[in-house]
Amino acid sequence: MQQITNTILMIRPVAFRLNEETAINNYFQEESDLNSADINASAQKEFDGLVEKLRSVGVHVIVENDVLENDTPDSIFPNNWVSFHRSGIVGLYPMFAENRRRERREEIMDRLEEEGFFIKGFMDYSTAEEEGVFLEGTGSILMDRVNQKAYCALSPRAHEEIFIEFCEDFECDPIIFTANQTVDGERLPIYHTNVMMALAENFAVICLDAIDDKSERKNVIRHLKESGKEILSITEEQMHQFAGNMLQVKGANDKKYMVMSLAAHKSLRPDQINLIEKYCDILSSDLTIIETCGGGSARCMMAEVFLPRISELN
Repeated sequence: MQQITNTILMIRPVAFRLNEETAINNYFQEESDLNSADINASAQKEFDGLVEKLRSVGVHVIVENDVLENDTPDSIFPNNWVSFHRSGIVGLYPMFAENRRRERREEIMDRLEEEGFFIKGFMDYSTAEEEGVFLEGTGSILMDRVNQKAYCALSPRAHEEIFIEFCEDFECDPIIFTANQTVDGERLPIYHTNVMMALAENFAVICLDAIDDKSERKNVIRHLKESGKEILSITEEQMHQFAGNMLQVKGANDKKYMVMSLAAHKSLRPDQINLIEKYCDILSSDLTIIETCGGGSARCMMAEVFLPRISELN
C-alpha cells in the first residue's frame, strides 16, 4: 500500500468567489476588495501556476474545467467530494453546502477512465445529506494508508457516525478528536482536519495546540509515533497561514515533494523546513486569492488518484 501518489486531479475554476454557504463555519475565509471577475481571474492564474510547478517536476496532473452553469464557487477544492482508491473504488461524500453538492460530476469519472484508470465501483455516502449528516472527503479524513488508520477532527462537516462507517468500509482504524481555533475569543471547531494536519510517508505536520482535550491530543501523538511518523508541530498562527494544508506527492523518478502555498512556506521556521527537507523537497506556490476567498489552500486543490491503471490489470 502506498501513502503518496504521482497522479492528481485538479478542477480549474470558472466562477471562483467567496462561497457564502461555507463562510458560516469556515473561519479562514475573508472578504476581498476585488470584483467577482477579478477574483476568478486571479484564482485561475494561481491555479495555473501551481499546475505548472507540479508538472515541471513530473507530477501527473489531470486538469478538468469547472462548468459555469453549475455555479460552484468551491469547485477548485475537489478533494472534499471525491476520493480515488487503489482498490478501484471511488468514494463520494456528503457536502455541508448545497451549492457544493453540484461539484459531483459523472464526466470527471469518464475523464479518469479516458486517462486509463480503472473504476471498479463507488462507495457513495452522499445520501447522508438528506439527514443533515456530512463527511467532506479527504478534507475531513486523513488516511494513513500504510498503517490502515484514519484521522478525523469532528466538526459540522465531519460527523462521527459516518466517519466510523467509512472506516468500516475501507478497513481502517478510526482516530477521532476535536480540533478548535480561536474566533473572536471563542474556541470553535476547525472545519476540516486537513487544515490543521498533514500526513506524509515519514512525518506528520500537525497543530497540536488545536486539540484542546489532553487525552485526545495524547492519543493522536501516540498513533502517529506508533506509525513511525516524526511529528512537526505548528502553531495556531502558522495554521492560519495554511501550514497544515500540505500534501506529499511523487514526481519524476519517484522524487518526493511536500506541496504547500507560499504563505505556508514563509510561515515555517528554519528548523521546521529542515525537518521537511530531511524527507523531501518543498514545492510552494502563491495561492493568496484562493486562500483568502476560498478558505482553503494547496492540499484542498488536489484530489489524489490511487486508482489502478487498466494496463496494470491485463
